[in-house]
Amino acid sequence: MTSINLSLDRIRSITMLALTRNGFSDKQARAVADVVTRAEADGCQSHGLYRVPGYVAAVRSGRANGAAEPRVNMRAPGVIYVDGDRGFAPAAFEAARTALVSAARQNGIAALACGNTHHFSALWADLEPLIAADLVAWCYVVGQCAVAPHGGVRRLLGTNPVAFGWPRPEGGAFIFDFATSAAARGEVELRNQAGERLPEGWAIDSEGNPTVHAGSALGGALLPFGGHKGSALSMMVELIAGPLIGERTSGQVARLDISDGGPPPGGELFVVIDPGVFGVDARKAGEGFFAEALSQPGVRLPSQRRYETRKRSEADGVEVSSALLQKIEMLGHDA
Repeated sequence: MTSINLSLDRIRSITMLALTRNGFSDKQARAVADVVTRAEADGCQSHGLYRVPGYVAAVRSGRANGAAEPRVNMRAPGVIYVDGDRGFAPAAFEAARTALVSAARQNGIAALACGNTHHFSALWADLEPLIAADLVAWCYVVGQCAVAPHGGVRRLLGTNPVAFGWPRPEGGAFIFDFATSAAARGEVELRNQAGERLPEGWAIDSEGNPTVHAGSALGGALLPFGGHKGSALSMMVELIAGPLIGERTSGQVARLDISDGGPPPGGELFVVIDPGVFGVDARKAGEGFFAEALSQPGVRLPSQRRYETRKRSEADGVEVSSALLQKIEMLGHDA
């Protein structure tokens, strides 16, 4: 597979062109292009340019609203709801982020539910601006229905990622963001395209048998990480980022029989705490713990590798598949 080196500015510009030529407003396009570019910068290709054709497909099919205008509502002093107007989650979150930070400052704790949106982006991109505001934050989203519960043989759960972030004095926040499945579905899709085998324990085929073939896994089901523990966490995400905020479960979305290849409709839940309410400076409070962890050879904090990749990408650009680049450039010219 041939590739070409692109600067991050170039990645942003071709993404913007592909989106705005296909029915996206500047507001929606900028928000999506930002998360796509940040994903490529951090080496997270499964949420980068690879997702652009799906974003476009969802608008072309009429399922998603490329010109959406999110509406922010205060449901209680520390509870915010943003109606995404059938647009994309990045723009909905941008519309409500200032209100979320303000509510956390005023109440010590705040929650934000994003509804009536379509979600394809990485959660760490949502958490970083909250952590930069010296807040501690959690985020949950119901992913595409692709996972069998522990002991089961059929899809019931989404990949259902969970993210958490904690600020640090020199930046480079402590953030983890991972699917509750053994791997993100996008990672399996990329391995399928590359003809690569999967590690054992990631998936089962359509008959419920263990498989290391990515194509069979996509036709069957992924497995939760950690057996019954990951399965329980995934069920929690289904509930709190689905029914709790008035959105569908991943299984209900799957029954809509969406076939355009774009992001599924759904919601996203944020819970944010201002540590100052406890008289704590989070940037300092956690450093002793992190120092103890890093004193052990071989320990690496979550996101460290991502931050290192980001520095390289900012200086040297990123490698992009020539075939993918051609596809996205065509989206910018064909519409």
